[in-house]
Amino acid sequence: MSRFYLTTAIDYVNSRPHLGTAYEKITADVIARYRRLRGDETHFLMGNDEHSQNVYRRAVELGLDPLAYCDRMEQEFREVWRKLDISFDDFIRTTEPRHRAGVTALAERIAKAGDLYEGHYEGWYCVSCEAFKQEKDLVDGNCPVHLRPPEWIREKNHFFRLSKYRQPLIDHFAAHPEFLVPDVRRNEILRLLESGLEDISVSRAGQSWGIPLPSDPSSVVYVWFDALINYASAVGLGTDAGQFARWWPADLHVIGKDITRFHAAVWPAMLMSAGVALPRQIFGHGFVSLKGQKMSKSLGTILDPVDAADRFGADPLRLYLVKEIAYGADGDFSWERFEERYNVDLANNLGNLVNRVAAMTDRYRGGRLRASGATAGRLAATAEAAVADYRRSMDALALHEGAAAAYRIVDAANEFIAETEPWTLARDPAQAGRLTQTLYDVTEAVRLAATLLLPIMPSSSAQMLRRVGEPVPEGLELHDAARWRPAGERVVAKADPLWPRLEPKAPPAAAPEEPAAKAAHSTRRAKPMSEEQKDQPAPPAALPVTPTATPAQAGGERISIDEFMKVELRVAKVLAAEKVPNSKKLVKLQVDVGTEQRTLVAGIADAYEAESLVGRTVAVVFNLKPAKLMGIESNGMVLAASPEGGKPALVTFDEPVPPPGSRVR
Repeated sequence: MSRFYLTTAIDYVNSRPHLGTAYEKITADVIARYRRLRGDETHFLMGNDEHSQNVYRRAVELGLDPLAYCDRMEQEFREVWRKLDISFDDFIRTTEPRHRAGVTALAERIAKAGDLYEGHYEGWYCVSCEAFKQEKDLVDGNCPVHLRPPEWIREKNHFFRLSKYRQPLIDHFAAHPEFLVPDVRRNEILRLLESGLEDISVSRAGQSWGIPLPSDPSSVVYVWFDALINYASAVGLGTDAGQFARWWPADLHVIGKDITRFHAAVWPAMLMSAGVALPRQIFGHGFVSLKGQKMSKSLGTILDPVDAADRFGADPLRLYLVKEIAYGADGDFSWERFEERYNVDLANNLGNLVNRVAAMTDRYRGGRLRASGATAGRLAATAEAAVADYRRSMDALALHEGAAAAYRIVDAANEFIAETEPWTLARDPAQAGRLTQTLYDVTEAVRLAATLLLPIMPSSSAQMLRRVGEPVPEGLELHDAARWRPAGERVVAKADPLWPRLEPKAPPAAAPEEPAAKAAHSTRRAKPMSEEQKDQPAPPAALPVTPTATPAQAGGERISIDEFMKVELRVAKVLAAEKVPNSKKLVKLQVDVGTEQRTLVAGIADAYEAESLVGRTVAVVFNLKPAKLMGIESNGMVLAASPEGGKPALVTFDEPVPPPGSRVR
């Protein structure tokens, strides 16, 4: 059994976690649960960063001893992580004796290597970041993160010879291109290394809240130097050599993109100085914004993750954050979008599938299925391909693609029901065997999809497995559980819907570009469907009518070059793709257009499988006004050629493919 040691950044406790903080923990938990499902012995570490001066100030404001305040905040953080179903194996606090021992041990090793020296430092210091800022990094005199002016500070410090490790770091990046991902983060740090590194302060004078520097007890270890060492002190550095040898080096640090420099330059340089192995990989995820505005405690633009989880449950929130945001890129949260995805992904799609197969099995076979193993054809093939894609995606930390792969099985199962029409088979006694096999095959698809979704929606997936007669066994492993089983016996349980649909309000008058069938979302629950309705495929939503071209239009009326230049065509890369529910032609695409990511809706589903589009480079109309199709806002148009009566063919590029954002002229 291989071992896998995973960490997240530890959190300041001057306030409760916000949804941006929770995003990191949820995605790291998905990775940890996936590694356990793979059969790896996994150690998942989280924790709190308590030696911050902001934490100290907050405790003083409340009239509390700093340690008593941190004790209270630990319980608040743990309660949030419990509600979000975060399965950490260890939780470290920087005020613990084991962490103090680890910091002392590493600082002594660095000093012994001759890489600590005393000096004076003066410069701009951001109190909220607890970091010094170079003048060139300020924006209009303000910290670029917290939008506040920093303070000018001059004090005696102990410095770490970071500049000494510039070339060793460059060499390490060259030898280990996987060390920092995604590529955009790696390129940022390589540019930093190429421009040179300056020595950094590792101590603060005149403060008592912190760990004393071994060589100068009158100074405390600077909070960033202190915090980074938690990854090693948690597994025995300075206290348990056997445990440290068992788990170190860390296999993966999951961090926010704003602290990449500390983790990918400062931290590995500290380890090089101390003669300690470097972590194998660092992943810098993007930010989650709130309606386009960055979530920040200091800016007051935060959303409590417990509020979001209380709306529909922790699992729907986890699915939204994993499936909707390309891992490594920035994403956005809004209540409207959350409710929309709840209806589409859970109530109308996955939940409806589970409810329908359970209801039909109960009605037609008394809840018991015994299948002989006749082939399920395309459904089985789709499921097996999706499992392979899922494993590749999850191994590559493309969590959003892993979720999409699981949902391809769900989509295929819904299509299989529509094609085979079990309600029709049930009327013909000669089709009894085929009906049983059909229902069994759909439950098998549900079992596989639920298995793949276990890391993302652990509680809901376990419920789905129980409903199709496959309770989660102790030590479930992917290599066995993710195989298609063509035959067997299964007891299927009919129960209340896992995710009741939201009751739509009366639709407003439709805009010209918006389907009249589109309805606004509400948190009121809909009346349950009748059993007969559950069996039938959902009716398609209304589509906009495309007017037929007149002879003059078909003739190709010429336009001026000035008119043509108003159309901005750009190169885009497809990051994620999924078929639009209840539509035969529409595919929803998440594309990188160089400066941002956009959602587009394209009518190409009859020519391309959604999964085949991921990674392709396409041409798009960049400056088209947004339009809504099947309730999805499309920000642009994909270019494709369509011969009379034929299927569309995407516009493509010769090698070398131009990068996203390039103008097409």
